Amino acid sequence: METEPNGAETGMPQLDFATFPNQLFWLVIALVVIYLILSRVALPRIGTVLAERSGTITNDLAAAEELKTKAAEAEKAYEQALADARAEANKIIDRAKAEMRAELDVAIAKADSEIAAKQEESEKRIAEIRASAQDTVQEVARDTTAAVLSAMGSEADSATIDAAVKARASRGDAA
Repeated sequence: METEPNGAETGMPQLDFATFPNQLFWLVIALVVIYLILSRVALPRIGTVLAERSGTITNDLAAAEELKTKAAEAEKAYEQALADARAEANKIIDRAKAEMRAELDVAIAKADSEIAAKQEESEKRIAEIRASAQDTVQEVARDTTAAVLSAMGSEADSATIDAAVKARASRGDAA
């Protein structure tokens, strides 16, 4: 605390009503200076930074939207390419199946013709074997008949024996 020349103590100088006009003057000067500094220097710089940030954000949003559009288009193109590839793969599979079916049909037809040829050949052989077996049976029958007749003490000429064997063979074929 300060003392006045008359010896009385005064309080804080800021609260002394005698100095209020002087304090108000300097307060107004300080506020005007601060206002001028802020309005001429600081606020334009802050405004510029805010405008740049706003422009950057706007540009980034526009770029993001463009990239989103391109991504959607790329996805559509990918889906279309995938669908085309699947369709092409199905066509290739169908062609391969048709080719395999045709080759299989040709192989089956070839195998059927070979089987038919072998069956025909086998039937010819069986017919030949039957014919030769019948001839052999008739020959054995003639020889056996001649041997039986000679063993029984009778004799027959070969024409009679042939006629008897043929007659018996033709009755056996009919049965």
